[in-house]
Amino acid sequence: MASVDLRDNNLLGISWVDSGWVPILNPGNVLDYFSERSNPFYDRTCNNEVVKMQRLTLEHLNQMVGVEYILLHAQEPILYIIRKQQRQSPTQVVPLSDYYIIAGVVYQAPDLGTVIGSRVLSAVHGVQSAFDEAMSYCRYHPSKGYWWHFKDQEERDAKAEPKSKKKEEPSSLFQRQRVDTLLLDLRSKFPPTFYQPKPGEKPIPVEVKKETEPPVELVKQEERERASHQDLCSSSP
Repeated sequence: MASVDLRDNNLLGISWVDSGWVPILNPGNVLDYFSERSNPFYDRTCNNEVVKMQRLTLEHLNQMVGVEYILLHAQEPILYIIRKQQRQSPTQVVPLSDYYIIAGVVYQAPDLGTVIGSRVLSAVHGVQSAFDEAMSYCRYHPSKGYWWHFKDQEERDAKAEPKSKKKEEPSSLFQRQRVDTLLLDLRSKFPPTFYQPKPGEKPIPVEVKKETEPPVELVKQEERERASHQDLCSSSP
């Protein structure tokens, strides 16, 4: 009787193959292929090894207690599934692990906890990557607050700008004359105090000529004539 070995070694990251067996694999010899000594998935303390050394048939496994390997499923010529189980009685067994052989390559099938853990880890990694990418588009300024700046935003704006930009219409003759008139009016009201002969040269102050005031005697004579003219107008019937 073989000793019971319930140690759970994590062999999910490795595979094994013997190319010499691959062309001749079939349901009748796949357990012999799996029991090769170089196969890391095979426990040489199992009941299959005892049956093999005593040259018994596999039917004797049902009368033994301990670890054994059975062919669970066969889909010739590509797929074979082998189960490792703990036999407690001729009618009671406890599955330990499953192994699948695809084109001669042996893999250990992951358990449910490993599958769920891997899926959750992949989902968390995807969510974390999405948050990291979203944070790379976030911008903040004390006067503006938060906003989003995407990489392709400038390209979209550059493509949309020529379409949205309206064609400027030329000014009419009336508009140009009116502008010139307003500029001349402003120039007369606010004459420039400096002018620049050439670009880059120092501005030169403009000499403003003051209008000469009329003599005082002439102003008084004009006032007397204006007063006498008003008297004549008032005395006439």
